[in-house]
Amino acid sequence: MSILAALTRSLRDDPVPAARSEPVISAAAPVATSGTAQPEAWMYDIGFNGSGSRVTALPRVTPVMAQRHATVTACCTIIAGDLAKLPLQVWQRDGEGREVRVREHAAGHLLNVEASEGVTAMVTRFAMTYAFALRGTAFAYAPRDGAGELTMIDWVHPDFCSVLRNGRARFYDFEDGAGIRRRSPGRTMVHLRYMSEDGWTGRSPISVAAESFGIALAGQEAAARSASGTSMKAYAKIQAFDADEENYQRQRERLRRALRDEGDNGIPVIGPDDEIKRLDLSAADQQLLESRKFDREQIAATYRMPPSKLQMLEHGVKANGQQQAIDYRSDCLSHWGSFIETQLALGLLTEAERRRGLFLRHNFDALLRATTKERYEALNKAVGGPWMSLNEARREEGLGDVAGGDAIYPPSNMTRDENPTKDKETEE
Repeated sequence: MSILAALTRSLRDDPVPAARSEPVISAAAPVATSGTAQPEAWMYDIGFNGSGSRVTALPRVTPVMAQRHATVTACCTIIAGDLAKLPLQVWQRDGEGREVRVREHAAGHLLNVEASEGVTAMVTRFAMTYAFALRGTAFAYAPRDGAGELTMIDWVHPDFCSVLRNGRARFYDFEDGAGIRRRSPGRTMVHLRYMSEDGWTGRSPISVAAESFGIALAGQEAAARSASGTSMKAYAKIQAFDADEENYQRQRERLRRALRDEGDNGIPVIGPDDEIKRLDLSAADQQLLESRKFDREQIAATYRMPPSKLQMLEHGVKANGQQQAIDYRSDCLSHWGSFIETQLALGLLTEAERRRGLFLRHNFDALLRATTKERYEALNKAVGGPWMSLNEARREEGLGDVAGGDAIYPPSNMTRDENPTKDKETEE
């Protein structure tokens, strides 16, 4: 073989492939997985299903479902109703701390008279406050005209509003009262949020204390089943279930007689293969729920609601009713009202107005109005004598004016001589 043939032969032969070096394959470490229907415990630790409970037997609690409990509805209704009926006024605080009422601002009309076309301010404020107390969040659309004046306050249902984020800016995707789908920036929106951990996301007190509210709902559902008398209280496994019909009926009747026999003192005598399983709460469970008295006390504490407002009269009597009203204002309404005032101001007042000292404040004096006698006595002490004319008093009673009835007659010991004489004779 020639040298040329040997060289071409080496080129024609297939090249020997190089050996591949691959890493050793081993089984991966098991990864914790969980479904959503029955979440594992670690799912709750990372925040999934925040309104649920580790105890799967408890009913799942959401703010909407919690409304079935009368105490939850009462707390939200009382807070929303009392705050909605109070005047919400615009004030201005100057550099020296003096506060002056601002009467010409558009927010004053929208918050107290007519929020939007055909919707009164009280209806809008009640809806916002109720959603805020129940869900921990509430929205309203507050657009401005070309001159920067507020035109309306349109409440937006929380279920139909999505919050979009772009850095620190927020945009809201919702449907307004006219059925128009909008995407508005934060400067045209009112966003109320409660118990927020990041400053933006509101949390409902019901979702935070979901397990405790679940106990209350479980007790209520058990009471409803017992009252209806149509629920299945237990199931029984008896002998010869698959036997002929005659044997089945005989065994079934035997078990029924054993359960109805009052002479057994609640301990039925059954066969070795029979089994009775209760499906409802036992008497001990019912007693536990009753001893906790969660239905009222704990829910009221969650909402900072005085027990007397929920007709829990064992916590107070009429003798201290006035003090209870003061506590209700300072502990409950001031707490919820402060959140609403400050967050409404962010949406209804411009940054320039807030820098000039404008703010919103509820007039709580309208809620704690004294009796007619107490008000008249206070005014009498303040001015040192009569403060109402005869005609003013007659108008209060629906009577007409009389001649000379517009003068206020002070008592004789409160009068003084405007032109004293120098040579006034004195009696000996």
